[in-house]
Order: sequence, then C-alpha cells, then structure tokens
Amino acid sequence: MSRRCQMTGKGVLSGNNVSHANNKTRRRYLPNLQETSLLSDTLGAQVRVRVSTRALRTIEHNGGLDAFLLATPNRNLPEEAQAIKRRIARAAAKRQAASATA
Repeated sequence: MSRRCQMTGKGVLSGNNVSHANNKTRRRYLPNLQETSLLSDTLGAQVRVRVSTRALRTIEHNGGLDAFLLATPNRNLPEEAQAIKRRIARAAAKRQAASATA
C-alpha cells in the first residue's frame, strides 16, 4: 500500500538530516496516515479509508465525509476519493428519485 492519503493526496516528502557539523544525509518525511472507517450518511454504511490526521480534522470540520467530498472539486481529489464521491452522488440521486416518486 502506498504512503498516500486517500482524501487529500498528501504523500512522502524528502529532505536532509543536518548534523551539528553541517553534514547532510537524505531522509524521508512520512505522512501520519491512519486506517479508519468514516460513516457516510448517504450510503448508510462505513467506508474504510487510509487518511492523514490532517484530512480527518478537515473532514470533521466540513461536516462529515459526504459534505467534504461533495464540496471539494474533483481536481483536488485523488482517484480513490473521486470513486467514493461518485458512489455518494449516485446514492443521493437514487434516494431523491425514490422520494420524488413516492
């Protein structure tokens, strides 16, 4: 599994360890990724995702997974998030069509 957030696309960065003697050696800065289940109100189910802790805070700030994905443009979302967004949009359209006919 890649070290990349499924909601924001944040990934591994590289840089230098710099010693007191100013020696530089390459190092990797890894994102703080967590495997978690987020509740989707529209789908009525939990969605398992691997997200950074910053993305978790952003999702909660925006009112949950559905609100975050629907408010975020597709160009700012990775493929995994766009797939979840399409599932949510289809379920919302199906639910709206069912309530319109009833």
